[in-house]
Amino acid sequence: MELILHTNFPSKLQEQWDTLLEQSINDVPFLRYGYLENWWRTLGGGEWTKKAQLAIISAQQKNSLVGIAPFFFFQENEKTTLYFLGSKEICDYLDFIVKPTDLESFIHELINFITSPSFPHWDQLILHNLMQTSPTVIVMEKAARQNAWRFRTECTKQSPYIMLPRNWEDYLTSIEKKQRHEIRRKMHRAEENTDLHWYFIENQSSIEDEIEIFLQLMALDKEKSEFLTPSMHKQMHLTMQWAFKEKILQLSFLEIHQQKAASYFCFNYKNKILVYNSGFDPKFSEYSPGWVLLGNLLRWATENQISEFDFMRGNEDYKYRFGGKDRLVICTIIER
Repeated sequence: MELILHTNFPSKLQEQWDTLLEQSINDVPFLRYGYLENWWRTLGGGEWTKKAQLAIISAQQKNSLVGIAPFFFFQENEKTTLYFLGSKEICDYLDFIVKPTDLESFIHELINFITSPSFPHWDQLILHNLMQTSPTVIVMEKAARQNAWRFRTECTKQSPYIMLPRNWEDYLTSIEKKQRHEIRRKMHRAEENTDLHWYFIENQSSIEDEIEIFLQLMALDKEKSEFLTPSMHKQMHLTMQWAFKEKILQLSFLEIHQQKAASYFCFNYKNKILVYNSGFDPKFSEYSPGWVLLGNLLRWATENQISEFDFMRGNEDYKYRFGGKDRLVICTIIER
């Protein structure tokens, strides 16, 4: 393998990057070239400062791209750390971009490359937001042991998800009886007592306005309003623009009496729905608009043969009440 360090986003590799990701150990939207390029433009919506230095490493073999380590350097407390691009707050799942059959050889070559005298010095490697089931964890532990480095993992978040059956009634039957009745009751009550309409945004001419309306709904929540700094607002807007262009944005709204009461921003990706964020207008709280819209999204997903509904990181109670089952997201830490 020939490994190359890129200190700018390698635009010539964009098509190969996304093609490789489709065959990779973890094909998620957060690892696509366009998503990470936008993330870097805002430094994660202001999570990182301009001290961060890009360090993408690509591996070529027989003129084909076979591996990507999407890294950046950051120095703090007299330590230089290599992080995954996307670390750590707004990209739910991260990993190396490499085929399963090439993972071990790629990591072997990568370790040789980043420990060579020509590569900038680093003290630790912190890999946030790996799925616990990722084969990267085992391979990195083996590499650390071979180099006599300290290795540990930390469980950082639960990430509830639902494997969907093929119809709505089977989904409802799969969750607790009390919760099943609660979902039905709230959906029926809203539908019977209000002028209710829900829909997806599909029109190019309205997408910019709809993105801003979604962000305004988010900001009606005090905690989310504080989260939406100017840099984070820009990051969210860029992400949604990009996802719409890539045809993987699922932006939905629930209207009550012709006013937007709730919204969900999801990715519709590889026959999975990944729930990224949401917003609600509290003046409609008596009708539980968030629950009603989420119920309709789940019904739509079963009717359209979606295989998985992923709530992603966070152990909020509503995810489990809708039938979410935990999987874990972890952080792997290697210290030289």
